[in-house]
Amino acid sequence: MIIRNMQREDWTAVAEIYKEGIDTHIATFQKEVPSYEEWDKTHISACRLVAVEDGAVAGWVALSPYKSRCAFSGVAELSIYIKKEYRGRHIGERLLQALIEESEKEGYWMLQANIMEINKASIALHTKSGFRTVGYREKIARDHFGEWQNIVLMERRSPKF
Repeated sequence: MIIRNMQREDWTAVAEIYKEGIDTHIATFQKEVPSYEEWDKTHISACRLVAVEDGAVAGWVALSPYKSRCAFSGVAELSIYIKKEYRGRHIGERLLQALIEESEKEGYWMLQANIMEINKASIALHTKSGFRTVGYREKIARDHFGEWQNIVLMERRSPKF
């Protein structure tokens, strides 16, 4: 497996993996995969990575800005998704570690994640990767079935800053 920068040509595979995440009903409140252009506008151009195994994109990770104010320029929110048949093979750990290294090179001192409380695997992945729980949002939004969901707020502060 290799981890490399995401290319525009990866979008079809990335979008399919994102759709799988949407279909789990525990990864995102998003109901549809956006177009590449929409997705591109909301994600930082640096720190977009894909894991590729046997020529296939197995997972991806990307950053979104936390706030537009310059004081928060080193803080970003991450999204990570792994293709169903590759889950449980430590690809998420490797992608997240690569993202941490890349984000520090780009000057990010804090990464944060908003994870549905019912997504135990994602919470475990982030914990294993050095994130800590810093908050909890009760009944923040309704899921695809109209049920209220809670969010666990996690963050990782780089020791380099």
